[in-house]
Amino acid sequence: MSSTAAFLASFASILIGAAIGMVLRRSLPADLLEGGSKEAIRLGAGFLSTLAALVIGLMIASAKNTYDNQNSNIRQLGTNAVLVDQMLTKYGAEAKAARTLLREIIPSATARIRQENISGKGGGSAFVISETAERFYSAVEDLKPANAEQTSLKSRIIQITTDMGRTRLLVFTQADDAIPLPFFIVLVFWLVVIFASFSLFAEPNPIVVASTLLFALSVSSALFLIVDLSHPFQGLMQISNRHLHMVLPTIE
Repeated sequence: MSSTAAFLASFASILIGAAIGMVLRRSLPADLLEGGSKEAIRLGAGFLSTLAALVIGLMIASAKNTYDNQNSNIRQLGTNAVLVDQMLTKYGAEAKAARTLLREIIPSATARIRQENISGKGGGSAFVISETAERFYSAVEDLKPANAEQTSLKSRIIQITTDMGRTRLLVFTQADDAIPLPFFIVLVFWLVVIFASFSLFAEPNPIVVASTLLFALSVSSALFLIVDLSHPFQGLMQISNRHLHMVLPTIE
């Protein structure tokens, strides 16, 4: 579910709920909306409003955590790529083939990460190492150190490339939808009930209608924010590619 669809669906549902409340106000006898009935509905709506506010706050925190984790993973991939390239440069001319393959991995991995997250296949299928990545790891393993310095460099290069693979797997496994659809539907249902109870006791006038529209827009914007943050590689607040693109200098 996209953030735009979440916003439109929640906004329309909330307005429908408010409209239902207004229709019930006109249809029901006035004595049914007074006394104990009025207090019972207000108490229930107040409890549901508190519960919905708590859930929305937790969902925003969860979505922001998902966004920050993926952003940190992407930055870590770019940082490790630069470190590996510098060590390969220091290793010597024998590592030129590995450096060339590293430059092939970065753009293909960037495109693959974005495709996994947009298509929603990140957490729903098995992870497969790309052919270029396997060739790169093989090129690193095939390096034959001629002295103690190259032996140390190879060990550090293998360690960092292993960290890159681990970070890449974290990006893959965290690509599933952070906000389950049934959870979102239940929350929207709560909001429909809340706004229906609000309009049940308010005489429809320009102020009430304008306030209802404003409140519905505000709540829907919060849900838009939640869904948008839970999809870090698409939408309005997507993670930038600049941490992976153009991070490596041209091989001389």
